[in-house]
Amino acid sequence: MHSLKPETGTPKIFVVEDEPEIGRLICSSLEEYGFRCEHLATGRQLLARARQVAPDLCIVDLGLPDMDGMQVVRELQDGSPCAVLILTGRNDVTDRVLGLELGADDYIVKPFEPRELVARVRSILRRYQRAAPAEPAERSIASFASWRFDSNQHTLIAADGSETSLSSAEAGLLTALLRRPNKILSREQLLGERDVDPFDRSIDVRISRLRRKLDDDPQNPKLIKTVYGAGYLFSCQVSWE
Repeated sequence: MHSLKPETGTPKIFVVEDEPEIGRLICSSLEEYGFRCEHLATGRQLLARARQVAPDLCIVDLGLPDMDGMQVVRELQDGSPCAVLILTGRNDVTDRVLGLELGADDYIVKPFEPRELVARVRSILRRYQRAAPAEPAERSIASFASWRFDSNQHTLIAADGSETSLSSAEAGLLTALLRRPNKILSREQLLGERDVDPFDRSIDVRISRLRRKLDDDPQNPKLIKTVYGAGYLFSCQVSWE
């Protein structure tokens, strides 16, 4: 009997992988646990399909025949934002960090264990479920420093009225920080995971992206402070409406 089961609902997952056997392995592994999967062989096919049907998550191989996988991630986040898991045979930290910088949520390196793939997919989807828009009755707009944040729309609003869109993962992270200002939150608390791999840098990359969008100097941040060995602290008064 399987110990891993999908979250409520049936997430739709697109898999772009040009090696048919690996594509079938990924799909069969996920379908075994109840996920709906669709295999596509090229980046262009994935982007076209994502415009037709919004996926919950895309698994993107970086080594595609028609276009670079990084470009696929970039275009997905620009045109059809969704959760992204990078699949790569490149055991290169620079590639993985670049993928996270472009908006991917996690990565897995070939060869991989199917159960690890399922676990990572579930972890990403849990983060997105926690970042889902708040109920209408819940206070959903936060004001802090010179910013306003609409957690329903995942939008940052500057003092001049200009707006910046956040990914669901970024919005979920910012919401967690804003709900508990001036308190140290561990990486486990921010990711909602009990056991976080000490080498997992996804949270740090996401913090870096948020700092840039908040004009928070990464060398001397005023808003999101790093508490070494403990986690992160949002150092600002926050009011919700």
